[in-house]
Amino acid sequence: MVRPAQRRQAVAHVRAVLRMSERSACRALGVARASQRYQSRRKAPAELIAKMKTLAASRPRAGYRTLGRLLKRDGVRVNHKRLYRLYREEGLSL
Repeated sequence: MVRPAQRRQAVAHVRAVLRMSERSACRALGVARASQRYQSRRKAPAELIAKMKTLAASRPRAGYRTLGRLLKRDGVRVNHKRLYRLYREEGLSL
């Protein structure tokens, strides 16, 4: 499975190299044009990321589940899927 960001890059590459329109490039690659134009409005949770980094620095061998338990002890409630996504994005994976 290819991530939406990678699909957007592929469409941009096809448009640049083959000088195609967005519509034609999306049709050729089988990508929905709505996903091509999507821009996230979500703000990054800076406090949560900072807390995750401090916990990961103090426990370098801790995975995202351990960090989740430590955050829960500190009173921070976070969904495990969101925690894993942030964990990967910040490069904290082992």
